[in-house]
Amino acid sequence: MLGGLECRTVDWLAEGERPRMAVVLCHGFGAPGRDLVPLAAELVTLEPGLADAARFVFPEGPMRLDDQGLPGGRAWWHIDINRLVAAVELGETRILRSECPEGMAEARGTLSALVEELRAATGLPASKIVLGGFSQGAMLATDLALRLPDRPGGLCILSGSLVCEDEWRDLAPRRGPLPVVQSHGYEDPLLPFKAAEWLRDLLIDAGLDVDFVPFHGMHVIPPETLSHAAALLRRLTAP
Repeated sequence: MLGGLECRTVDWLAEGERPRMAVVLCHGFGAPGRDLVPLAAELVTLEPGLADAARFVFPEGPMRLDDQGLPGGRAWWHIDINRLVAAVELGETRILRSECPEGMAEARGTLSALVEELRAATGLPASKIVLGGFSQGAMLATDLALRLPDRPGGLCILSGSLVCEDEWRDLAPRRGPLPVVQSHGYEDPLLPFKAAEWLRDLLIDAGLDVDFVPFHGMHVIPPETLSHAAALLRRLTAP
């Protein structure tokens, strides 16, 4: 348990050895808490040096979705899927970019507490902690990365989207050259590619170091994205 959240933790460190960096990855809406756990092994396969340096933490969203027809599914906050789909179909996603979803602030507070407990347990500074996630988890990771008192070591936005536009536009310039890997599928039916471009442009305009990885595909995490993410993590393995 970290920050009141059940977490799955993966590392290849010797017993008693402390990590030199940590990676916190948040799953998407409706996925089980274990959904992204296989990414740890995939990233280490791409960058073997992570095996003796990194600890991967996969928190489970606090909201259960069993009563919504998603047994074992979790979420960080409620999403009105019908409204989202209708907005996409009508080309009205520009309206959603200005909204801060109800429940997002509470989820951010919980994830922030997780980061603080992780720092206390490992002795790591914020500069050695990477935040990231997929879909809804990517939005949460972005929101926290822009608000932490100290700049994190990196941010991985996997098929995320722009929300809280006014707040993020005000916060982002304070993050300086934060390294970001952002990926999105051209054919994403849930979070349109255009919304990813809006987010990319906001971050670049604010001075963040964005490695944008578009791909031909839908709402997924393709191998090329993991290659870019592994390269970002490699930069933080130095003592």
